[in-house]
Amino acid sequence: MDHDASSSLSPLPPHVGRIVVAMSGGVDSSVAAALLHAQGLDVVGVTLHLWDASGASKVGRCCAPEDRDDARRVCDHLGIPHYVVDERALFRERVVDPFVAAYAEGTTPAPCVACNQHVKLTRLVALADAFGATHVATGHYARIEYDSTARPRLLRGCDAEKDQSYFLYGAPTSVLARLMFPLGALTKDQTRAEGRRLSVPNADKPDSQELCFVPDGDVGNFVETQGGSPRTGRIIDESGAEIGRHAGVHRFTVGQRRGLGLAGGAPARYVLRIVRDTGDVVVGADDALGARTFRARDVAWTVEAPTSPFEGLVRVRHRHLPAAARITPIEGGFEASFDVPQRALTPGQAAVIYRGEEVVGGGTIV
Repeated sequence: MDHDASSSLSPLPPHVGRIVVAMSGGVDSSVAAALLHAQGLDVVGVTLHLWDASGASKVGRCCAPEDRDDARRVCDHLGIPHYVVDERALFRERVVDPFVAAYAEGTTPAPCVACNQHVKLTRLVALADAFGATHVATGHYARIEYDSTARPRLLRGCDAEKDQSYFLYGAPTSVLARLMFPLGALTKDQTRAEGRRLSVPNADKPDSQELCFVPDGDVGNFVETQGGSPRTGRIIDESGAEIGRHAGVHRFTVGQRRGLGLAGGAPARYVLRIVRDTGDVVVGADDALGARTFRARDVAWTVEAPTSPFEGLVRVRHRHLPAAARITPIEGGFEASFDVPQRALTPGQAAVIYRGEEVVGGGTIV
């Protein structure tokens, strides 16, 4: 890719001064900082120390010493200051402990949503104030635009494969107004190309594929080692007949097929639901996973909270293609009714509402 870096940036918000860039040590945040720096902007790199990884193979974004070292190397290359801020206590309180509790109760949480809403973005804006900065930039693939009243609008990233707007719905308007997403108009391949063009030291670093605090992907073991009390119970079919036993609901999620511990030879079975009161895991055929309606709580709106039903697009997990639905605000949340049944609506996951490209709000599926 051969063009000036400034042409790759999402439009700058008004009145930009110093910018705090969240530096995880990964490619995306590093290139975001490099692109802003290439425009001659006043950039400060900040790494939030969120979790202590253990073991040589436990390297995940935001958590391992190697990642903090990479962030420092990038800042040294750019000639900008770099600071590490210890937020381990807040991360455990607002992300890890609720994650463990949710799995132990038989729901499937969305920790990246919680992290952005309660730890990263709000904390970074507070740090920006301490640094005398007007804005915070991150490596998220999302966009911020402003309407005629200067209200910030949260939009999907241009790269549909990398779009991360789903994880950001919980940011209040006061935080959105301070955010910048330099990569929002780029694809991941373009981001890496910009990194190489700007000689960013970690431009070819592999992406992390797992949760930063569960880098080996074994959620069940993590929940147990972090003090979650396994709720054992029956595996039953849709008629209520017991067909097996399980060692804990924390090892199951709606839509799961593998690892059910059932004898082979039977038709394929999927987890249809987890009964929290009894610990029963209900399994059945794939075609039983479809549902039209759900209810959400803990709702956050990025627009003025609606008071009457409206039509929108709803995404019920990160990789879910947004589907048309009618959304009805209710006390403490909203109800959504899809035009077409959707597969594996999962309690604990985030449901995010879009109008076209714009995120208008979201909540937790119950």
